[in-house]
Amino acid sequence: MKNQLYYGDNLEIMHKYIADESVDLCYIDPPFNSKRNYNQIYLNTGKETAQVQAFVDTWSWNLAADKGFSDIIENKSGLMTRQSVNLILMLEKVLGKGSMLAYLVSMTNRIAEIYRVLKPTGSFYLHCDPTMSHYLKLVLDGLFVSRGGKMRNEIIWYYKNASRGKKQLAKSHDVIFCYVKSKNYNFYKDAILVPFESGMTDWRYSKGGQSGGEKPEGKVPDDVIIMPSLNTMAKERLGYATQKPAALLEQIIKASSNEGDVVLDAFCGCGTTVAVAEKLNRKWIGIDISYQAVSLILKRLEDTFGKDFTETTNKKTEIKNNITIKGIPQDMKSAEELANRKDDRLRKEFEKWAILTYSNNRAIINEKAGGDGGIDGIAFISEYDSDNNLIQKEVLFSVKSGKNLSPSVVRDLYGTVEREGAISGVLLTLYPMQNLAKEAIRYGTYRHKLSGQEIQKIQIVTIDEMLKGARIKLPMASDVLKSAERKHRTKQLTMEEQ
Repeated sequence: MKNQLYYGDNLEIMHKYIADESVDLCYIDPPFNSKRNYNQIYLNTGKETAQVQAFVDTWSWNLAADKGFSDIIENKSGLMTRQSVNLILMLEKVLGKGSMLAYLVSMTNRIAEIYRVLKPTGSFYLHCDPTMSHYLKLVLDGLFVSRGGKMRNEIIWYYKNASRGKKQLAKSHDVIFCYVKSKNYNFYKDAILVPFESGMTDWRYSKGGQSGGEKPEGKVPDDVIIMPSLNTMAKERLGYATQKPAALLEQIIKASSNEGDVVLDAFCGCGTTVAVAEKLNRKWIGIDISYQAVSLILKRLEDTFGKDFTETTNKKTEIKNNITIKGIPQDMKSAEELANRKDDRLRKEFEKWAILTYSNNRAIINEKAGGDGGIDGIAFISEYDSDNNLIQKEVLFSVKSGKNLSPSVVRDLYGTVEREGAISGVLLTLYPMQNLAKEAIRYGTYRHKLSGQEIQKIQIVTIDEMLKGARIKLPMASDVLKSAERKHRTKQLTMEEQ
């Protein structure tokens, strides 16, 4: 099979595209709530406080949660057990229909799908933190253990913590549960052996019940993994808040899969799992609901393995020829569907897709849901100031999906460009409108000093044009810096010739 990267809701994608018992290893690192007022769990009446608002933005009791709850109780997927149904009914009584239950309903439905796609010999690793681990363990027990599966390990990832607790001990670990579907699961201990501890002289090697024999090359690691988290200066850091170290995923993937096996990450975020799986010659499936994550994964794979990298032959092929990519709009119909989705989780996805695609993933998304000041995204380009110093200037993006926009949206964008001191503004529209293009011409151009390029102050680009290949033509930072370096060298040569 080809590697597969999906953009969309992992529940729908697993149900639609991933076959029964086709995955050797699944690892997920889903969003979890580590900053919630813990006492709120037992006072939950469905009303949330400002202290937990960040969590509510992601998980709240809404129509989707209510549907997920009904799907579990009625076992519409046919994947629930009696224990998992009774667990959710019990949790409703304890937690009430609020954000906590919404989260657990969402996870129960998704873990049930993961159980379905996992091979009988497969393993499932669920990464969480101590705030939610006890609830998630009950969910896992209900779906795995009740069917003859087993929890193999509760792994503690100890990453230390430079900060010190003021009124409590400093948080220094996450929890990773490892569950299997049957007693015939695969575990490749020789792939993860570690050296014996220094000074360990009293070792025993048992074979056939007898001590002695040849000294083994190493020992199977403990269930406490001591490994630093990624600090802001780490070389592999991609700016993704919940990014995990590649070394952590490497140990998990080596322990529970072999070359050619299929690795699934249904919450793949910035793509650490798929990047490590690619490095270790595993097949992989990645799913994420955010286009920002999907675009970051594609860029990460290109940066790591090159725009051309070989899959199984010496013939170079484009990266996208090695990957089946689904869910990303390919035509106007799918673009319209993305723009008109009602799911709150996807309210900015159309904007993200449009901006990142048109800017070749060079723009930064404005994550504010409201009050964004008319700015949906920003790209930076280098420019000379009046003193001939190299500085960073902004290009602003605004995205509109309406059918009948008035020229006022162009005037508003121009006003924002002027207010922010930006070089240009790009208005990405779902539908073509001649009145907008006509209005944009009124605002003239900006001459970029470093490249000499004439840049239209307000640019109107339609999604149809973007789908046909239109991409940003602004002199982006890396390009203009190269130009500046060439000019500097030329100036130096000229001075030396004098």
